[in-house]
Amino acid sequence: MVNPKKYEVGIIGAGDMGMLYAKRFKQAGYVVNLCDTPDRYDELLSKHGQLGINIMRDGYAVSRRSDYIVYSVPAVTIGKVVEEYGRATKVGAIVAGQTSVKTPEIEAFAQYLPADVHIVTCHSMHGPNIDTKGQPLAIIRYRSSDRKYREAVEVLGALESRMIYLTYEEHDRITADTQAATHLSFISLGTAWSLQGYHPWLNPQFISGINNVKVAMALRIYASKWHVYAGLAIMNPLAKKQLQCYVESMTDLYKHMVAGKKQEFRELVHQAADFIFGKDRRNKKILLEDDILDQLSLSQVPKEMSRPNSHLSLLSAAVCWYRMNMSPYDNLICQTPPFRMWLGIVEYLFCNEEMLEESIETALEDRYTQAEDLVFYTA
Repeated sequence: MVNPKKYEVGIIGAGDMGMLYAKRFKQAGYVVNLCDTPDRYDELLSKHGQLGINIMRDGYAVSRRSDYIVYSVPAVTIGKVVEEYGRATKVGAIVAGQTSVKTPEIEAFAQYLPADVHIVTCHSMHGPNIDTKGQPLAIIRYRSSDRKYREAVEVLGALESRMIYLTYEEHDRITADTQAATHLSFISLGTAWSLQGYHPWLNPQFISGINNVKVAMALRIYASKWHVYAGLAIMNPLAKKQLQCYVESMTDLYKHMVAGKKQEFRELVHQAADFIFGKDRRNKKILLEDDILDQLSLSQVPKEMSRPNSHLSLLSAAVCWYRMNMSPYDNLICQTPPFRMWLGIVEYLFCNEEMLEESIETALEDRYTQAEDLVFYTA
């Protein structure tokens, strides 16, 4: 058993997630050592020194005395930071990272950490503004003794998260499947709205039902740190296939729309629907309740003034999953809030026969919608 009062947890990187971890470990009674870049030392000392957290000048000071060390830095800089501070790691310590992409993190640990250091890394599958309690926490054992592995799991138990045990390859595959295309879709929606110079809650196509979720999720992603999404898309070696499939699925659907290939469009959509949700989809909805959707609305435009939407972004998601032979429900084990909402609105659309038919008809027959979707496709 670990004695928190004598066990020191080090956090290298005092960003939002680093501070979340530092505060949770401190609340659990652990000695917490925290640093960021040396130029932030005085700032951290004045802001957080009174919390009882030991503010250190740099990663050397944290590494040489901490028993469990968490690198809470962006995936794009993990290699450089571990190269700098890894050599100072305390003998027998356990090292982890909080990056959302594990391949570059593990490569950095393997290359720069001493051989007498144990590697049991982790990833909280949520943002810094969400309480860690009950949220999914991926735990990845890369290099450690059984005793040190049990020690790491016990220490991470202070977060009170729902632990999921994976390899780093499994983690990156699931992350690619659940997050890469999700973020691409919402970022592209936001880009399309910006290019056309309107706020979506003023457009009758985006003022009710599942459109409220699209708007809310796009705003959530744009309000978050850029490096999280850049890291997921650029640093994850498994994300490229997912992103390419999503783009190709959207391209094929849009070409069918503008070429008037109605039968081909319908067949592709229904093949995806049958694969993911089954032929009897009427009672499939499990992720979103009807009364939740309108609560998310930012619009002051009356709901009755809404106009149909093709939901091309959601149709493309289903076709992408179908073509990759991937059931999105299998990935709920490592769900993030955006992915659960995304799957929820795809499910909501495909499991409502009238809504799905309206979506298809709008895509094939409505010229205004086709023009709007052209901007989304271009984005």
